[in-house]
Amino acid sequence: MCTRRTTIRALLVYPQYPDTFWSFKHALKFISKKAAFPPLGLLTVAAMLPKEWDRKLVDMNAGSLSDSDIAWADYVFISAMAVQRASTLSVIDRCKALGTRVVAGGPLFTMDHQAFDHVDHLVLNEAETTLPRFLKDLEQGTPQHIYTTDQWPDIETSPVPAWELVDVRKYSSMSVQYSRGCPYDCEFCDITVLNGRTPRTKNKYQLLRELDALYDRGCRSSVFIVDDNFIGNKKKLKAEILPAMIEWMKQKGYPFTLFTEASINLSDDDELMRLMVEANFNMVFVGIETPNEESLAECGKYQNRNRDLVASVKKLQNCGLQVQGGFILGFDHDPHTIFESQINFIQRSGIVTAMVGLLNAPPGTKLYQRLKGEHRLLGEASCDNTDCSINFVPRMNYDTLIKGYQRVVSTIYSPKQYYERVKTFLAEYKPSPKKAFRPEFGHVIAFFRSVWVLGLKEKGRRYYWRLLAWTLLRRRHAFPVSVNLAICGFHFRKVMESYTKRLAI
Repeated sequence: MCTRRTTIRALLVYPQYPDTFWSFKHALKFISKKAAFPPLGLLTVAAMLPKEWDRKLVDMNAGSLSDSDIAWADYVFISAMAVQRASTLSVIDRCKALGTRVVAGGPLFTMDHQAFDHVDHLVLNEAETTLPRFLKDLEQGTPQHIYTTDQWPDIETSPVPAWELVDVRKYSSMSVQYSRGCPYDCEFCDITVLNGRTPRTKNKYQLLRELDALYDRGCRSSVFIVDDNFIGNKKKLKAEILPAMIEWMKQKGYPFTLFTEASINLSDDDELMRLMVEANFNMVFVGIETPNEESLAECGKYQNRNRDLVASVKKLQNCGLQVQGGFILGFDHDPHTIFESQINFIQRSGIVTAMVGLLNAPPGTKLYQRLKGEHRLLGEASCDNTDCSINFVPRMNYDTLIKGYQRVVSTIYSPKQYYERVKTFLAEYKPSPKKAFRPEFGHVIAFFRSVWVLGLKEKGRRYYWRLLAWTLLRRRHAFPVSVNLAICGFHFRKVMESYTKRLAI
């Protein structure tokens, strides 16, 4: 045990991500940022700790963790997702070696706490329920090894994150959370295991306080509303939340652009799309998964079935929302033509940011249980969406699946196809900006870096120049979007090249 003090020193540590599709590591260099997003969950936990504690936060994606940081602390609080497992284990080992006790929580530990029995205290599930119990026991000198619950907390009790603990200038985007839970129950998804199927939401005053907190710290960037399905409660969004956000944006002069995740049925609700665009949303991630109807039925993705998915995507684009898409290969019902179908769908839809991964079965999901019963599991999922790993025996021949996957990603992220897809998107995109784009110094630097790297050094540079020329001639207002997507494409190519080379070894 640590030496008792009147004030406890708490070090909050967010482990490092590997170089993944969503890390944007290679794109961040163009804009001189350290990480894409701050550790919102850990900042929220920090706000729940006793005010008299000394608190310090180290995000290993934006800075380094020193032994002196660990030695300073009485307790190291770690939160992580499964993709951060390797870095997490390293941090725990360092804490053990230095004699600092570890308190761990978040999705990685909640879904697989048996693998972390050597951690001193496991505070699982949602912190609003389990963290107060741990803190009470700690105050009484009787902290337990594990804290868990089967209850879903009311997130209206959740505090404003402790933004004072991070340097917001290091991040390309900020984050807030409005809701937890998803009304759908896709077989491969662990969101309902972690957060339930009934969306729980904050009220408008909470959400506006969180936006105010970012505004007051000088943030004028994009803000990611991190909900797994922002439109889970459409009625409340249309009646309360979005009107309040629209009014706030008007009063503040539209300081943020917003983006989030939603199901494809957003395209069925004209009023909801209009309100989101009025609130300055300009992008949404949608789980498309596959154009194959049998595979959609297999995984329970019923909201995507019996619809023209390309038309739904284009409707969102026409309303001023760029669509990012998630795609999966490896379903039992995937035919051998699925690879060409995925390529054709992605190119026709104009989904520029298309995350294509192999199907995996995270612990606790219905897919995991089914495959376990069929004796097809091979181990734990890496949860790195695009690292070419698969943790079960697929129905399709493994070599055929891997080679097909490689063909998909190498095609859609080759310069020619990628830049053509940007043009397909921009031809449909009809943004309704609430203020004119005003370039800042960082934007200018990013543009000239893109000229040097993409326009002069990269092999596919002629496609970069063709895109810029086309944009200036046909969609001049979208020139900043075009440059930004070109930079993102460089990151995606680097990530995909790394993974496919690893497979070839």
